Amino acid sequence: MNLEQIAECHKSLGDKTRLRILSLLKVEELCVCELVEILQMTQPAISQHIRKLKNTKLVKERRQGQWIFYSLDGSIYPFFQSILDTLPDMKNEIEELKKSGRKVFCN
Repeated sequence: MNLEQIAECHKSLGDKTRLRILSLLKVEELCVCELVEILQMTQPAISQHIRKLKNTKLVKERRQGQWIFYSLDGSIYPFFQSILDTLPDMKNEIEELKKSGRKVFCN
């Protein structure tokens, strides 16, 4: 890992929305449509944030049929887990989405 990669990682982590996405992905893998519901942002805005997180290898994707699920990666950064440990617990947001019936089951 070189300084450029580390700098790009820190730039990715410098955005509140991306930190919220990482906090949510700490709980479980999610698709963009679920992030849209929780964060109350447009799909293109969420996709841009996900793209940045993927480019810096903080998030990875898994395809299942037409759906793409996102989960945490960050394995190339030895400090990533300590950063995740500082992020707030977002379990309640996902639970509220499930309780309200707005969680999309993209299977």
